Amino acid sequence: MGAVLFEVDRLARALHEAVSQGVAPDEVGAGVSAVISRVVPHDALNLVGTNPLIGLGAGSFSFWHACAPELVGAMVRNRFRGTGSNPRWATAVAPLSVPACVVGESADEEADTAAPERVPKAEVQLLSTFGVNSELRLLLRNRRGVWGALGLFRSEGAAPFGRRDAERIAELAPALMGAVVRYATEGRLLPSAPALPAGMIIMGPDHRIKEFTPQAQAWMDCFSAHGGRAIPVWGVDAFYISLSLSARRQARLGLGPVPPVCLPPVVCGRWVAVQAQPLSADGAGDVALIVQAAPGDLSLAPFCEWYGITPRERQVIDELRTGAASKQIARRLGLSPHTVNDHLKAVFGKTGAAGRDELIAALTN
Repeated sequence: MGAVLFEVDRLARALHEAVSQGVAPDEVGAGVSAVISRVVPHDALNLVGTNPLIGLGAGSFSFWHACAPELVGAMVRNRFRGTGSNPRWATAVAPLSVPACVVGESADEEADTAAPERVPKAEVQLLSTFGVNSELRLLLRNRRGVWGALGLFRSEGAAPFGRRDAERIAELAPALMGAVVRYATEGRLLPSAPALPAGMIIMGPDHRIKEFTPQAQAWMDCFSAHGGRAIPVWGVDAFYISLSLSARRQARLGLGPVPPVCLPPVVCGRWVAVQAQPLSADGAGDVALIVQAAPGDLSLAPFCEWYGITPRERQVIDELRTGAASKQIARRLGLSPHTVNDHLKAVFGKTGAAGRDELIAALTN
């Protein structure tokens, strides 16, 4: 057991080093793949990062390695076939001790990891079309919610994934979640990009961009090359398609409007809100994507999720944003000034904020 724990700990450190804001997303994908290959060999990889407020629908960011852009786009289109913020397979495996399943051929068809009922047949056929023999999916979740998903692919001719593979990769789930959170939070707290004017992107029924405003073009340029870390065009397009499909599904099922997706600064240098709005009642027509700098009221909740802020600490931040001093906050929350300051110290420690001014500035549009 000691040797196993040591191995997991060593691999966790390697994942921590691989997932860094200082390198391009494709390099992150290659680095994560190299680490995981030591545990479960595979030919290609997809890692989606999100937080419990967003779910796996569109996600916050993703990394791909050795996946054809055409496969990426096709998988995104097939993702929105269930209901809720997570795909059908993720909802099905969430209660399992090993929250994973195998799509396509499986080494153990009778085991829990074989999941034909959890995955639409179209997805299984899709993998085969692109020469994929087997895919192993792992849901990254803890008691707070879903933080992402890992997909490993094996090409035709390779041995399919099985239960043992799922159990081995599940041992790295905590490290993968830690790496996702690190990627979202390791950068500077204050915005490094200007608050651009709101822009609009129109997605057609064929899931392609029909038109966009000049303001939206500025945001699209920011998404594609923030900080010199170029994101492939097909990767950005997959995000737009995800939002469009999510909005269409909501309209089709009568579930109401899709809430804005609030992206962390690692994506574009500041908190950004993107909301998809169908332009027809049934969601069959065009979809408008509204992109804008996220106001503090919208970014606060995901900010607290990413940085592990407690409900009481969030109350203190809320009061702090009104300009209240510690004594005022203490009176309003029924706490002592000493306790309020303790909460602030905890928040500063979690976020790396140098003080109140920097914390407030980080949450101000």
